[in-house]
Amino acid sequence: MKDSGTLKELLLESGIPLLSDGAMGTELHARGISINACFDALNLANPELVFQIHSDYLRAGSDLLQTNTFGANRYKLAQHGLEKDLKRINQQGVTIARQAAQLVPKKVYILGDVGPLGVRLAPYGRVQPEQARRAFLEQIEALLEAGVDGIILETFSDLNEIQEAIYAVKALSSLPLIASMTFTRDDVTLLGDTPAQVARQLHALGVDVIGVNCSGGPAQVWRILRQMRQALATSADLLQPFSAMPNAGWPEQVGGRIMYPANAEYFGEYALAFCEAGARVVGGCCGTTPAHIAAMRAALDGQAAGCAPSVSELSMPVELEEAKPEREPPSHLARKLAEGKFVISVEMDPPRGLSTHKLLAGASLLSEAGADVINVADSPMARMRMSPWAVCELIQRTFGIETILHFPTRGRNLLRVQGDLLAAHALGIRNVFVVMGDPTAIGDYPNAMDNYDLVPSGLIKLIKEHLNAGFDQAGAELGQPTQFFVGCALNLVPPDFGQEAKNLQRKLNAGADFILTQPVFQPQRAADFLRFYQDRYGELSTPILVGVLPLYSLRHALFLHNEVPGIQIQEETLERMRRAGERAPQEGVHIALELIEQMRSWASGIYLMPAFHRYDIAAEIIETCRDLT
Repeated sequence: MKDSGTLKELLLESGIPLLSDGAMGTELHARGISINACFDALNLANPELVFQIHSDYLRAGSDLLQTNTFGANRYKLAQHGLEKDLKRINQQGVTIARQAAQLVPKKVYILGDVGPLGVRLAPYGRVQPEQARRAFLEQIEALLEAGVDGIILETFSDLNEIQEAIYAVKALSSLPLIASMTFTRDDVTLLGDTPAQVARQLHALGVDVIGVNCSGGPAQVWRILRQMRQALATSADLLQPFSAMPNAGWPEQVGGRIMYPANAEYFGEYALAFCEAGARVVGGCCGTTPAHIAAMRAALDGQAAGCAPSVSELSMPVELEEAKPEREPPSHLARKLAEGKFVISVEMDPPRGLSTHKLLAGASLLSEAGADVINVADSPMARMRMSPWAVCELIQRTFGIETILHFPTRGRNLLRVQGDLLAAHALGIRNVFVVMGDPTAIGDYPNAMDNYDLVPSGLIKLIKEHLNAGFDQAGAELGQPTQFFVGCALNLVPPDFGQEAKNLQRKLNAGADFILTQPVFQPQRAADFLRFYQDRYGELSTPILVGVLPLYSLRHALFLHNEVPGIQIQEETLERMRRAGERAPQEGVHIALELIEQMRSWASGIYLMPAFHRYDIAAEIIETCRDLT
């Protein structure tokens, strides 16, 4: 970075972008501050800690420091009884950053950091636009009086709210203004605006830098940045600068702590990608540390000739496929399967009544044991149970572990199928397992309607070709595409290999992403089926999670063998259960582990189905599998 020139001039130059700092909030938490504390108030209560974090980022190579004032507005401060200290907190935040900047031998620019108000604006909330603007004016005026070099509006998800903040900045100052929005996993804002819509509106409002921050990891931010730049790739808009400040990946809960998976080296690689995509400011958001910023500094410094795109490259028309690179995997399950990891999925049944205590206790045990994903059945055996959508959402929200929603076509017409899927998506469910479902004649309500408009292959095609493309079956736009990862069913030991292979091929042609199988007790016959399929249709590359059902007793084994269609248990296995006597449950575990080992060479994972809700047995199998891996 040049040591002379105004910040606004530097933002318009080509070449190496300015390097901002990384996270403040997650760094404060990592250094002992409670996640429920008012981080902004530390400007008064613990200025030494804030100073230390600023200093660490400067030593890592930052050109810009953002003040510790992200939530220092009247609404958020009022939650802590600190609204009367608003001016002092904001101005002290500037003072601390300026003091840190004076200790390094280069020009450092201070950005006054302003975040969302933490309240909803009308028509989605009670706060009127003029009230929001007054709140922004109050905070921004305090920052300007303290001597910031520019303002950054970051992590906004509502275009109407950031518009009021922009109006407030422009009413008070002509200093450089960065306006940055955050996006969901689906590459839209929380209120459904696309990167292109955001870019066009912020450009029309005359901000100096259009940004994307927070969101997911670097890959998503890079993808959104390209879409924003493409939306403005006309001769009049070529000089519009952008900024990119991603999280260190999507946060994951590990051992009760929130962890961010993206490491520093990964961020260094993306610093150059952001630069080549037109970013004039780069940095980090939640989960990033001084180490991430140091890696970005090293990568940028190694690019002495600059890496900004040329004018001709910016103005070149880009086909839709090129403007929207391939999306990240829609779920953790999809990512793990793509990376070749051995996945363990466990089935749970929804409760019969209102209480979810036992279900959550079981899900907690499975999560702690190391399950990757929990399957939630939909009215198994056609018996009335709680809706699986609610169970999936409850498990995901409580434990941070993904679920697979079982989605039968039986009993749903074309309207209900689509409405139910949209509802599931809105609840954060991304993995769905499409099946026909059990006939109502065998369940609690034998006279209940049993009709359906779609067979499983038809529903898979509807999801992949319509909903995941942003349209319903009739062709009407949904506003944004769904991001479902779709599974289909398979019997690996069918009586008729030809018919089962034909059915599977139909589902795969419709777009199925993964396969869940019925329980397998004859691994050699399952391998024979896979060879049969390969000879007829070619190599089966779709990931298979093979069904494993731990036997609990001889009676249980005999029932499965004699009364459950599609399950065949070898006489040798039945004899082992017979000899085990009271130790039958333990023998069932040994048999399950042996089956897993025999099928591990061709299976992408297992689909564990614990009998009689014995989640302790499932946990034992999971832990043993993990130890062996």
